[in-house]
Amino acid sequence: MTEQGKGFILKEDKTKTTHEEARQQADAAGADRKTRLPKVDFATFVFSLNSAVLVHLGVIDEPGTGARSKNLDLAKQTIDILGMLQEKSRGNLTSDEENMLKNILYDLRMLYVRETG
Repeated sequence: MTEQGKGFILKEDKTKTTHEEARQQADAAGADRKTRLPKVDFATFVFSLNSAVLVHLGVIDEPGTGARSKNLDLAKQTIDILGMLQEKSRGNLTSDEENMLKNILYDLRMLYVRETG
């Protein structure tokens, strides 16, 4: 505002990026991440949930901290999610996918029972 309060003086802020520049930077960062991440398919999705359960059971280290801790409630919830996925995808999976999910669920359920029993 001017001293007499009669109006605004607008100045262009050269330090701010435009929306287009921000989008390009985000796209570049995303492209870098895409080259390092595995292809997302049913198997990698199930394996990621499997890994989450193993972290929650304290079987493997937490990726961010390297620490081990147990959270049996989260482990059970993620096992239940895998069970729901098995139920809802019945008839839509290849035999390899079905067997993988069945075996992972069995192993995780046995680990959970061992931890809670």
